[in-house]
Amino acid sequence: MTSPTARRKSNTFYVILIAAAAALGGFLFGFDTAVINGAVGALSTAFKANSVETGLAVSLALLGSAIGAFYAGKIADRYGRVKAMVVAAILFTISAIGSGLGIGIWDFIFWRVLGGLAVGAASVIAPAYIAECSPSELRGRLGSLQQLAIVVGIFIALLCDYFIAVSAGSAELPFLFGIPAWRWMFWTEIPPAILYGMSALMIPESPRYLVARGREPEAEKVLSKILGGNVLAKIEEIRQTVFREREPKFSDLLSRSGGLLPIVWVGIGLSILQQFVGINVIFYYSSILWRAVGFSEQDSLTITAITGAVNIITTLIAIAVVDKFGRKPLLILGSIGMTVTLGTMAVIFGNAPLDAAGNPTLTGSSGTIALIAANLYVFCFGFSWGPVVWVLLGEMFNNKIRGAALSVAAAMQWIANFAISTSFPPILQYLGLGAAYGLYTTAAAISLFFVLFFIKETKGLELEQM
Repeated sequence: MTSPTARRKSNTFYVILIAAAAALGGFLFGFDTAVINGAVGALSTAFKANSVETGLAVSLALLGSAIGAFYAGKIADRYGRVKAMVVAAILFTISAIGSGLGIGIWDFIFWRVLGGLAVGAASVIAPAYIAECSPSELRGRLGSLQQLAIVVGIFIALLCDYFIAVSAGSAELPFLFGIPAWRWMFWTEIPPAILYGMSALMIPESPRYLVARGREPEAEKVLSKILGGNVLAKIEEIRQTVFREREPKFSDLLSRSGGLLPIVWVGIGLSILQQFVGINVIFYYSSILWRAVGFSEQDSLTITAITGAVNIITTLIAIAVVDKFGRKPLLILGSIGMTVTLGTMAVIFGNAPLDAAGNPTLTGSSGTIALIAANLYVFCFGFSWGPVVWVLLGEMFNNKIRGAALSVAAAMQWIANFAISTSFPPILQYLGLGAAYGLYTTAAAISLFFVLFFIKETKGLELEQM
């Protein structure tokens, strides 16, 4: 007979396995959004695209993500979390194949938007599934797996781009079988996309979805593997908080006065502020940014890789402490750190002398300080607003509205990402780096007060208590 401790370890290992399988969607989310970095220049040349078309090739995928996020919750509530993951995996695979085969800028954009739909869907389904399958004492750490998977996906995509470009001599030159290197960059996404689909087919459906659909014997089996022991009381608790008599609808998010429920506004606020602090400027434009202030192309790529590694390390720190310290304290610390580090960069770049091309030049110790401040900023984001927002979005909504509310919040996150990513080049051109970092500093300061006044601690609470 197995001891309670051994049984608990077995249950924990099982939960970690299924959460990791769901978080593969996060890995593809990071990989898909970052893989285009190494190919942008080669795309412009191959398709003879102008700057507007090239910009759309990068940014329209983000709007695809907003659409995917908006509808994913509805699909996941109707057909189940697992089927929604399989659909996302198929879209990732088709997009990766099509992007590498692109013959012109517009069909390439179509394939990227298709991948964007999958990214948006994965950004909603993974946190919802992980939150619904995790015991309350592990939920913060397992929810942080989503952000860890995203940052590892970004890092691996940048490494793949780097090694393919170095092996070929340039993204434009032939690589294997005489096919241009930039096409292979997109095809590196095919193996993880297939793995995601296979993993999704092997994990159980969310017990909360099963109860909502009246499939309680199946829910009992899943919960027994997750929690162990008698789970009938837990099933009754879930039953009290889900709508069995009808499909969840977006109208469930409205209050009696007709506006959105306050908790939905809080989710939207978290999503928008996570993007408005400018984190994706660091990841989408970092090599351009460091070259603009005097670093060589190779040094800029090295700095970008170091920044990616810092992001992974800090996310691991968040996983270790989020269930111990709670969500709110980490967000507060992160907001303070981001305000100070972004403010430092705003001052340095705002006061830097300009070269003949109008780019700031960092002389003396200012370059070193800017580099340290940038990586400290990524550190502050990495242990707080990066992972903790995903944890909160997965758990802060009650069972009745989780799918729909997460869809709205994640869609707003992608729209905010689109706004920040597309506004950075013109801000850089017309106002300068100092002004750009000044705007992100303001958003970081606002994020501190937002947390203090609107965020409630969810550490240790069951989803049925939300």
